[in-house]
Amino acid sequence: MKTLIAALVATTALAGAASAQEITEFRIGLLGGENAQDRLNNNECLRAYTEETLGVPTRLFAPADYNGVIQGLLGGSLDMAWLGASGYAAIYLEDPEAVEPVLVKTNLDGSFSYFSIGFARKDSGITSLEGVQGKVFGFGDPNSTSGYLIPSIEIPQATGASMDSGDYFGEVKFTGGHEQTIVAVYNGDIDAGVTWADGLGNWEDGYNSGALRRAVDAGLVDMNELVEIWKSKPIPEGPVVLRKALPEDVKEKMVALVEGLHERDLDCAYGVAAGETAGFQPIGHDAYETIIAVRKAQSN
Repeated sequence: MKTLIAALVATTALAGAASAQEITEFRIGLLGGENAQDRLNNNECLRAYTEETLGVPTRLFAPADYNGVIQGLLGGSLDMAWLGASGYAAIYLEDPEAVEPVLVKTNLDGSFSYFSIGFARKDSGITSLEGVQGKVFGFGDPNSTSGYLIPSIEIPQATGASMDSGDYFGEVKFTGGHEQTIVAVYNGDIDAGVTWADGLGNWEDGYNSGALRRAVDAGLVDMNELVEIWKSKPIPEGPVVLRKALPEDVKEKMVALVEGLHERDLDCAYGVAAGETAGFQPIGHDAYETIIAVRKAQSN
């Protein structure tokens, strides 16, 4: 009996130790789409706040493409990231237990949707998808929601043709990310492309938030030289996700930190959210079931 009691006590102690496990560092993944240094600079404040909040060294990782963050979260080498909806779907379809969506960025009007925006140079004379027929069209990353998944469905619906090079577009190119697409169109390297924006505010500002706003802030483009030629239906904003295996107290602290970032530090929230935002609010898996179904269907 004593042996049994001792075993039960030991088991209970081990369970308590597991539940009170501590982390020794925290790792935040930053999606591709703009150059690595700008991504690191825009999120440095979040890194510092995280280090202060958790009391452990915090590092930022800026892989070259979306898949780098996806694989980091799947493999457990990253603890947190702000994903696109398609990126979250990719992770969920691979391993439903890898991450959990906790927060979503909201727009100034309180919505949490955005758009895939088709654009071209104003001096190209292209004003619609019809003007790009037979020409070069650019997409950012195969794992991007607005940079590929949604336009790969909605554009063929509009054109009645496939996305294969030579079918409707003369050539379809993957540029490597949103910033690369914007710069390639602006420099005339490709005829048109897609990127993301909240669709609110003024075109000349690059809208209120998104990749166009980032490009304007970085001095990469003059929006007066560009024209919008296509706009998708609203897309659900991607989630901030946390690795499910993290201790619960760590998750709670990080949710509170990011949710309160807008009130605590407006400049930091602007950098993290790629422009103007009303802050971050809670969200769950249910919000992404449609995107997951679309991604699953596309991969079959």
